[in-house]
Amino acid sequence: MKIIGLTGGIASGKSTAARYLGDLGARLIDADVLGHRAYDPGTEAFDAVVATFGDDVVAADGSIDRKVLGVKVFGRPDKLKQLTDIVWPEIRRLAELELDKIAGDDPQAIAVLEAAVLFEAGWESIADEIWVVIVEPDVAVERAMARDNLEADAVRKRIEAQLSNNERQARADVVIDNSGTAEDLCAKLDALWQSIAGVEEQTA
Repeated sequence: MKIIGLTGGIASGKSTAARYLGDLGARLIDADVLGHRAYDPGTEAFDAVVATFGDDVVAADGSIDRKVLGVKVFGRPDKLKQLTDIVWPEIRRLAELELDKIAGDDPQAIAVLEAAVLFEAGWESIADEIWVVIVEPDVAVERAMARDNLEADAVRKRIEAQLSNNERQARADVVIDNSGTAEDLCAKLDALWQSIAGVEEQTA
C-alpha cells in the first residue's frame, strides 16, 4: 500500500484535490472527520479534555461542546497547545487504525490522508509521500471570501497564522500549484495519479 499525506493552507484546494483523488480510486482518510471522533465520549482524549478544561465543556447530551471549548483556547496559545497535545495523538491513532484496515482490505491500495495540520502535528512519518497544494495568498483570500463569506482581513490573519507556502514546499515531496482553474488542478492530479498507480500495478 502507498500512503500519501495531503496538506495545504486555507482555500488552497486541498479538499477538492482529495475528493478528486478519491474519484480516481484513492482510499481517503479525512483528519477533520477523525478530529470529531477524537472527542467521542468514553475515549481517553475525551476524559483528558474534560480533566484539563473543566466539566463545563461537556454539553447536555454528554458530548464535548466545541464552542465552549473553543472559547477557552481562542487567543491563548498555551491552552491551544494543551488541547492539541491531547487531540493530535488521538487523531494519529485513529488514522493509523484506518490505514491498517485499508491495507488489510487491499494491500495495493493508494491511501490519501488529508490533513491541514499534517506538518504541525508531526504526522509526516505516517506517509510515504507528502503532497502539498499551494495557491498564492491573494488567490486564497479571494477564494475564501467567496466560499465562506469572510472579510479579507480575517482570511489574511488566518493565512498569516499558518505555515507559509515556502515552509510547506520545503517539506513536500510533490508540490501542486492550484492557482489556475479546476481543470488545471484535475490535469495535474491525473498525471500524478498515473505515475503512482502505474508503479503500484507493477508491484502487485
